Amino acid sequence: MTELGIGIGWRPEIAEAVEALPGVDWVEVVAENICADHLPDSLTRLRERGVTVVPHGVSLGLGGADRPDPARLAALGEKAVALGAPLVTEHIAFVRAGGPLTATPLLEAGHLLPVPRTRDALDVLCENVRIAQDALPVPLALENIAALIAWPGEEMTEGRFLAELVERTGVRLLVDVANLHTNHVNRGEDPARALSELPVEAIAYVHVAGGVERDGVWHDTHAHPVPGPVLDILADLTSRVSPPGVLLERDDDFPPAAELSGELEVIRGAVTASRAAGPGPRAPRGGAVPTRSALAERMPTAVEQPLLIGVGARASGGPMPSAAPTLHDPAPHEGARQRLAVTQAALLSALVAGTPVPEGFDTRRVGVQSRALAAKRAGVVAKVAPELPEILGKGFRPAFLAYARSRPMTGGYRRDALDFVEHLLLAGRPEDPVARRRLTEWWQDRSGSRPPGRATRLVRAARHALVRR
Repeated sequence: MTELGIGIGWRPEIAEAVEALPGVDWVEVVAENICADHLPDSLTRLRERGVTVVPHGVSLGLGGADRPDPARLAALGEKAVALGAPLVTEHIAFVRAGGPLTATPLLEAGHLLPVPRTRDALDVLCENVRIAQDALPVPLALENIAALIAWPGEEMTEGRFLAELVERTGVRLLVDVANLHTNHVNRGEDPARALSELPVEAIAYVHVAGGVERDGVWHDTHAHPVPGPVLDILADLTSRVSPPGVLLERDDDFPPAAELSGELEVIRGAVTASRAAGPGPRAPRGGAVPTRSALAERMPTAVEQPLLIGVGARASGGPMPSAAPTLHDPAPHEGARQRLAVTQAALLSALVAGTPVPEGFDTRRVGVQSRALAAKRAGVVAKVAPELPEILGKGFRPAFLAYARSRPMTGGYRRDALDFVEHLLLAGRPEDPVARRRLTEWWQDRSGSRPPGRATRLVRAARHALVRR
């Protein structure tokens, strides 16, 4: 595996600071925030200095019921090539649900949602991962996500789920120790057990980030300093294996450069101390996947594991063939996709469209997750359309949150911003005529049309009513 070192997430807001930070070996960029044919100047300068840049995707939804979108895969691959990246990364999550598999409107979460740790979900995920591996020009690594909610009827722990995913596909892992802490607080899951069960030899790199606890719920904000418990989990991990890379994530409320530098030094110190104490085996440099015997040493023997016939391994930067099939791993029946589609659509509809919470879920936690999704929508819309908070002032956030309660996101964030403004204008808002005129001009400039007439309004009202059923 490629040796990366200590890195930081590159964000436009801190681009200059990242370029000037001492001791940054590599950076990670959100893939959806860049264009392959027009890279930010800052990333170009970093690459010219020999700094590795890794694209980190957030929208593939490999844990969803649908097969990966070829256009999204192609775009991710093009960005990897443009950046000269040794690998690309994504998440074990679903980000949209509904559509043809359920004959319901397609809904977008606007965020990463947990996949149920069931055999159906694992079968679908493995096939989706193989499709992605075949389409991408560089190796793929997948990240464990933070979760506010737990699925009822789960059949595996997180460590077991990740171990089987690696065994069946040969995919690498991006282990987020902050997410392990989040799941410990929110779901009572033991980080040490997860680390003991997952195949640490498959780790491509590690994420470290901060968050905050409110009313007994840990929010993975990426907007706060890294807390001690997260550093403790990092130390535990690096005592088991020496990961090829460790990266600090910060997405909001950016501190001064000196504070970022200090956090990087703390992370470097934690990694160095663990290595000095005698870490476990180094992750294989050739990209080989852990063998079945290696996995068996860490995993319970009471549950039968699938027999491995063959797994494709590749050197860093080379093509990765799909893993060979296993005796217990035929291509998943379409029934698995159908069942997963129904359950994911029901949960997402409850989260973003106000429909009843599916049986077995913690209603309070679903409410917390629903509010978190709406808050994230408001925050991202404010970033992609910064004129809206400027025009609406303090009224932007409450107006958007009220809109989001009855208007699920069915497209990207830019479409969401346009729909929000259209919603306000149709309601005769804002009351201030100057602000309303500015908002109308903003909408017309970006939509290229006049505000919709009565017939269009009726159609859209009917569409929203169907979504809420």
